[in-house]
Amino acid sequence: MVSRERFARWYRHRLVWAAVTLLAVSAGTVVLANRASTETEPADLQAQIVARMRTTLEQADPGQHQHAGHSTQQGGTEEKPPVICGVRVYGYEPAEATTLADVQKVYGFHLCGIAEQKRPWDVAVKLAGPLIMDMSTDPPGIQVVEATADVRFVDRLREMFPARYATLAQEEALAPSELADQRRRYDAAAGL
Repeated sequence: MVSRERFARWYRHRLVWAAVTLLAVSAGTVVLANRASTETEPADLQAQIVARMRTTLEQADPGQHQHAGHSTQQGGTEEKPPVICGVRVYGYEPAEATTLADVQKVYGFHLCGIAEQKRPWDVAVKLAGPLIMDMSTDPPGIQVVEATADVRFVDRLREMFPARYATLAQEEALAPSELADQRRRYDAAAGL
């Protein structure tokens, strides 16, 4: 038979252990929440800019960053297919910015594919080219470099981009790792 005192001691210790367990679980939850918040926002500025550019382009209506001659309009009220983008940052202004909030303009390249169901990448509608993203507005403004009837593409690029970034834009597009990631995300979105 268990005495009343022994039962009271056991019960008291049980409450202490329950409190310790609850505290440990709470602390673990805080650690996991902090880890999740740091994983969603990259630590370095370049990675933050890339993530913001990609998100902006993928959430924008394709008409906001389409080039002449590419139609992305869907008929009827059906759901629009997702836009999957790869980006490259050539540079940003002000160059001495240390946080994403300080960045006003980004000069870069985009390659986006409209991920229609079961349509492979090779035949997808694509939107690509150098662009300027105005980060001072919400949502950021998107200005693509396009030739006009009177101005050749390369001349227009030199008009819009600072010289150091215009040179990069003529030589470099997406990094192989960015292109591979984009293709993987595209295939998943297109159900391939």
